[in-house]
Amino acid sequence: MHELSIVKDIFSTLEEHYEARVEDIQKIEIVAGLLSNVQPVLIQNAFDAFITEHHNYKHMELEVVVQDIIAHCQTCNKDFKVEYHRFVCSCGTPSTNIVQGNELYISKVIVKQS
Repeated sequence: MHELSIVKDIFSTLEEHYEARVEDIQKIEIVAGLLSNVQPVLIQNAFDAFITEHHNYKHMELEVVVQDIIAHCQTCNKDFKVEYHRFVCSCGTPSTNIVQGNELYISKVIVKQS
């Protein structure tokens, strides 16, 4: 389950950037594109397992925001949403030029106010 290693990486990143304040973090929001191969339920389960083992993080919450796949059509110079795994623009041109959907990053960190 690669979601557990992703969660460990998230906490490593938080510890690196927030150091002493990492225990004050209330909520983490991550953005996961549909092509990132991350399942929101599995990442939530991995997160819950991690904070169960690391009691100083037990108050933290995780929110996963899933981003649609957006591709760019070279023919009509428009971006379009990929639906049902069809990478074809409304003009009929196939495209593999992905502009959104591969992401996996921490988008928001909410820290308790002192």
